[in-house]
Amino acid sequence: MARLRVFVSSTCYDLDIVRSELRPFIVNCGYEPVMSDYSDVLFDPRLHTHDSCVKEVVGCDVVVLIIGSRFGGTAVPAALASVDWDAVAGMSSSPTAVLAKEKLSITQLEVIKAVESAVPVYAFVDERVLHDHLVYEKNKDNPLVVDQMVFPSIQKKETAKYIFEFINFLSHRLTGNSVIGFSRLEEIRLHLVSQWSQLFQRLLEESQTRTAEARRYRDFSERIEDLKAVVLASLATPGLRDTAKGAVQFRHLIDFVSGLRDVDQKALLLSNIGWDELLERAGIVETRIAEEPNRLISARMFLVRADGTFYIMRLPPRVFESLQRDWASFQRVESRSREAIVDALLEESDARSSILRYRSEPIDEFLAQREPPRGDSLDAQS
Repeated sequence: MARLRVFVSSTCYDLDIVRSELRPFIVNCGYEPVMSDYSDVLFDPRLHTHDSCVKEVVGCDVVVLIIGSRFGGTAVPAALASVDWDAVAGMSSSPTAVLAKEKLSITQLEVIKAVESAVPVYAFVDERVLHDHLVYEKNKDNPLVVDQMVFPSIQKKETAKYIFEFINFLSHRLTGNSVIGFSRLEEIRLHLVSQWSQLFQRLLEESQTRTAEARRYRDFSERIEDLKAVVLASLATPGLRDTAKGAVQFRHLIDFVSGLRDVDQKALLLSNIGWDELLERAGIVETRIAEEPNRLISARMFLVRADGTFYIMRLPPRVFESLQRDWASFQRVESRSREAIVDALLEESDARSSILRYRSEPIDEFLAQREPPRGDSLDAQS
């Protein structure tokens, strides 16, 4: 059975202890470590070793990057030629490191190839290096000062700029830009366990959501086909055309209401109350938008009930704004057509297929559990 392949990218001499401890950790997770110093990389005798390392990255599922005090060997031209540099430069708002590609180390090139190939990169930086990086950022507009500055965490003074600018490239990527500080190996292990577990949970949730959505759309398609048949048979009846049109236009709105608990959903949909009163009758007292800790998807909206429990919106927050506009439009539909639309979409609806997912736990406890572990993204430090 194929196992997840985890490429560990770092300089070897200064981080040999970290690398040697990461290997059994990856194995114990049930994954396959890929590490050049353990002969996991095929060093094709027809190629430079740098070229072999870069080629190996593309065949891996995940890259774990560790940045310490050393820069490592400068990548050879043959390995540099394997990257689409224009594409990579466009993936970060701070591309200085990749624009000076001839100054990149082989470790940096491995990661850049992973970025180009959409291989997830988990980046960890020694906290001492992160501290000196902040000093560099405060002074880099004055080259005379920076050129004379000695950074205690960097082994060779002349390599400091290239290490720090590579950190900038990573932390300013348009996606996957988390850069985590660490002072102990255990922090790396805890972060990876947490992130991989949350990612697996997210993938399961998205799979369940897709299954429910597919089932709901199949049911909806059958109902709409019935409506279309009626409309085609009775084109002279405006009410039927309105029903067919409304079934499409107000699908999300009715899905939303179908997910509300402890209310008469049909009565709500046929009422003439305003949007704010609808939320009030559903017991919703607050809306919140929260960023996802691992940034794999966009922010989520939470609808908080008076008892502290809450709903999670399965769709992006912008959909909630459109629902308010749809509600006003829905109330202007002629009453018989409106009732027909509700009957067509609500009667056999299932709350499990709603765009709302109810959680019975207090929202503050839920959000606290989702806080990122120690060593936030570098963005939070700047």
